[in-house]
Amino acid sequence: MRVDVALTPADLARQQVAGRTVFVVDILRATTTIAAALHHGATAVVPVATPEAATQRALDIPGAILAGERDCVRIRGFDLGNSPLEMRPRAVNGRTVVLCTTNGTGAFAAVAGAAHVYALAAVNFTRSVAMGRALLDGSGDLLVACAGREGGFGLDDAYAAGRFLRAVLAGNVRGRGLTDAALATVHLARHHGNRWDRLLRQSSAGRRLIGLGFGEDVRMAGRQDEFPVLAAMQNGRITGAT
Repeated sequence: MRVDVALTPADLARQQVAGRTVFVVDILRATTTIAAALHHGATAVVPVATPEAATQRALDIPGAILAGERDCVRIRGFDLGNSPLEMRPRAVNGRTVVLCTTNGTGAFAAVAGAAHVYALAAVNFTRSVAMGRALLDGSGDLLVACAGREGGFGLDDAYAAGRFLRAVLAGNVRGRGLTDAALATVHLARHHGNRWDRLLRQSSAGRRLIGLGFGEDVRMAGRQDEFPVLAAMQNGRITGAT
């Protein structure tokens, strides 16, 4: 059994993800926003790394809407930002959301060679844990890819990874093939306890969002199972099942 965590996108390389099961986490805010969009009726979310590529991709999809941010703020000319609160049914129902964010969507691009890719957040936690447990039992291999912050370590994503692995492994981590990075996130999650909201507010990403007036986004990101969808990516499109 092999259970691993990439703490930053720089820790990923194509040979590390090829054929593997990967859960991508950018809890503040891309994977939370993806779950919200799918829960509220979006047919798919297409993660794209750059605003220019997102604009071009949207032209190829009838009725697509552009959503995303740079430095937490909505990209000029885009229909929506990167906020779960903006993914309301009247905005996204029946439509494809082309999403571009500073950290999260680049992480999805980095794991394109994986066999299975899922978007992980607190808001779809239980569904993600159930799938993670099933896939780990089947293949004996699991990787959590943290989007991090501006290419570096993000406390919020590492905590989410640790919470996820603790739940997948039912708290039994001894002899389960955890790498040092995976074990570090498990200990981090154990140390900080089960209060999503407290840790998210303490993280640099959370403090930044709160300072810019996105405090409700941070609170939403900590609401476990608020959007209970399994968000799976195939051929560059993330779709969900309620």
